[in-house]
Amino acid sequence: MSTAIDTVRKPQRRRLVQRREALAGIIFVAPVVILFLVFKLFPAIGGVIISLGDFKITGAFEFLGLDNYREMLTDAAFWNSFWVTVAYVVAVVPLLMTVSITLALLVRRVGPFIKFFRGAYFIPSITSLVLAGAVFVWVFNAGGIVPTIHSWFGGDGRSWLGNSVLALVAIIFVGVWGRFGFDLLIVLARLQDLPRELDEAASIDGANGWQRFWYITFPQLRPQLLFLVVIETTFSFQVFDVVFVMTGGGPANATNVLGMLLYDEAFRLFNFGYASAIGVAMLILLVTLSMIQRAVLKGD
Repeated sequence: MSTAIDTVRKPQRRRLVQRREALAGIIFVAPVVILFLVFKLFPAIGGVIISLGDFKITGAFEFLGLDNYREMLTDAAFWNSFWVTVAYVVAVVPLLMTVSITLALLVRRVGPFIKFFRGAYFIPSITSLVLAGAVFVWVFNAGGIVPTIHSWFGGDGRSWLGNSVLALVAIIFVGVWGRFGFDLLIVLARLQDLPRELDEAASIDGANGWQRFWYITFPQLRPQLLFLVVIETTFSFQVFDVVFVMTGGGPANATNVLGMLLYDEAFRLFNFGYASAIGVAMLILLVTLSMIQRAVLKGD
């Protein structure tokens, strides 16, 4: 009799334990889900709705359909910002991958001061880019370190931030400086897990350092590099803080990226509908680009 009762109670206890585990999981996940809904999903839906009309600062809303998108496609300022952003992304992402892989290979080795360099390289990633941008304004302005060194090699010593070409170069430099530490950490973590036997065997067979990296190490970094390329492309397309602090989009809109244009339209001109349309366009571009990158990099 007791055996039969135990047989019945065991499934009941199991279901009770499963329900408690499910409830505990929901309790732990709920705050993240609520934050995502409140600060991500609902604002995104609201942005799409606002992009379809003329939203006044008073709260009045006039539905315009796709007029904001039509205006955006014929707006020279939008296309200028689009191509400036593309130029920034095309420069920053490959540079980040190159710098991160190179430095990860260097600090992978065991030697004096290696721990110091590992920590030093990561410091820019935890530094506020707004604060860093304010410091780099001095670095790139006339009389700063960079224009002074540039003058030694024939430059005019003027501020880089006042030059339409060099200002974008300065923004790219700060973008790479601020992000390479995070990428280095991801690459280094993978490098430390790689078996050294393959590399040593290739070295014994006569392969030089470049051949060992390209044919042995690099293929094993592909998943991490795919992740970093997608993440850094997404992050770079949304660049704003550095541009806002260092150039404000100038000179002559040479660094006026999409994020800066969106800010100007929304908070200086109070054209919230048009600014939301730019934000939706950026979202579509990022999703499309991420899908293309994933397909290309996984298909090689």
